[in-house]
Amino acid sequence: MTHNTPLSPRPLHDLSGRGRLRVMTVAQLRAHGVSTAQVNEQCTPGGPWQQLLPGVVLLHPGPPTSEERLHAVLRYAARERGTGVPAQPGADGSGAPAHPEAMITGLAALTLHGFSSTPPLPSLDVIDVLVPRMRRLRSTGCARIVRGVALPVPEQVTGLPVAPVARALADAVAGLADAVVVRRLMTEAVRGAYCEPAAVVRELNQARLLSRPHVVDAVDSLLAEGRAIAEDRLYRMVREYGLPDPVWNVDLRLPGGPYLGGLDAYWPEQAVALELDTRAPRQNDEAQWSEYARKREHLERLGITVVHITPRKLRDSVEQQAAVVRTALMAAADREPAAYVAVLPR
Repeated sequence: MTHNTPLSPRPLHDLSGRGRLRVMTVAQLRAHGVSTAQVNEQCTPGGPWQQLLPGVVLLHPGPPTSEERLHAVLRYAARERGTGVPAQPGADGSGAPAHPEAMITGLAALTLHGFSSTPPLPSLDVIDVLVPRMRRLRSTGCARIVRGVALPVPEQVTGLPVAPVARALADAVAGLADAVVVRRLMTEAVRGAYCEPAAVVRELNQARLLSRPHVVDAVDSLLAEGRAIAEDRLYRMVREYGLPDPVWNVDLRLPGGPYLGGLDAYWPEQAVALELDTRAPRQNDEAQWSEYARKREHLERLGITVVHITPRKLRDSVEQQAAVVRTALMAAADREPAAYVAVLPR
């Protein structure tokens, strides 16, 4: 046998047998020895197969399952550009393509991530699939093409490449005009600890969706929700890790002098301040960051140690953050006394 010897055709019933994922591309079928004429014959009306998407064949009659639709959309989108040849089979030997540069996004992705406020997969008429902007594909059938300049690293969910929650949420919001639905999705993303508000706003900003009034309203609620959750985690951190009780949510001012800024927590005896960074990346982010940096520099010139914590750090590494605060409190004994400041309720 030479390298030009064609593969021996596999019996068609083997390809569509039970226990196998019964979705294949025409190119994959050819690799198994099934000619284009045979594919066309099998896909005639009333035949045993059907063309689900261009170049993608469902190897049984009747409606596809949700899993089959997801795989069909990925196989359609993952074909190598310009050739119609599918991606190489995965390393597990299953014959399933690796789906390079294609991932499920939008509402289908959120459902796969476990959202309860999104429709179940069988009720979705179309499935969004994210591909690079230059791919020459069109939306058709159950596949809706979403293009992106910079694609995120997909997450594997039930063995499928799925866009991270923040990106999938932005792609879903892009096609939604119902303010109630948009707000419900954003709220679940934060309450369910799927992602931080800043990540969502970053994706919305990059998708140029923050000019839509109903999106802006939902973002304001999202940020308020995110701050409330972060504050609750901060309270629990102080309590559960045995830190001294600070004064909460205060403003600092020099006696008879200027306002120094607001803080989420302050330990007056140790002159340690803690600030939650719940800023969201919007167009005025640079000015907001400059104002924050000026406040921090001013406090530190007065001898006040400023601890900066993000909501994500409180969620993912709370023990480490508690250690940072404890170290700052213990180091106070080795520092020069801080300037006296007035502590006022916010």
